[in-house]
Amino acid sequence: MRKTLLALAVTGVALLATATPALAHNVLINSDPGNAASVAKGPAKVTLTFDQYVQNADVNQIAVTGPNGGQWAEGPVTVENNVLSAPLRPLGPAGKYTIGYRILSADGHPVSGEIPFTLTTAGTGTPASVDAAKAAGAPAASSSTGSSSSTGVPIWVWIAGAVVLLALGLTVALRTGREPKSDKADQ
Repeated sequence: MRKTLLALAVTGVALLATATPALAHNVLINSDPGNAASVAKGPAKVTLTFDQYVQNADVNQIAVTGPNGGQWAEGPVTVENNVLSAPLRPLGPAGKYTIGYRILSADGHPVSGEIPFTLTTAGTGTPASVDAAKAAGAPAASSSTGSSSSTGVPIWVWIAGAVVLLALGLTVALRTGREPKSDKADQ
């Protein structure tokens, strides 16, 4: 019984020793315009600030979708450490606008989300053509607001690792749990 408990303890220590720390994905900590903000005049650019460094990659995207589905972001996305920004066209109709973003997190995983804001006074701008928005690689805004999603290591990898370590622990327990036969009974 003691050897079985020892083997289980060794297995537990092995699991803890080989576990890698969870890598945290970037989290949006500030935006301009802010989440659910009401603005009278459209901003000249969108700025997103994250809690960690953002990798400067071609996959980083910012899109601004207006009340009629038009795209208002234009020009390249710029990255400076943990701050992303993109220029905007002059905004048009009053109503709800949604900033959609997708970035490459510091740990290498993509992170995406949306930030809604409301333009209270109509502007004079016109949206970018659909072809121009597609060419710029703008992410499509969905119906959820203020959301953020990311992908990580699939759970099956962790389960498979635990099963392998458990099997190793049981193998060690079974091999060390056998006591040699003694000839004391024969004497």
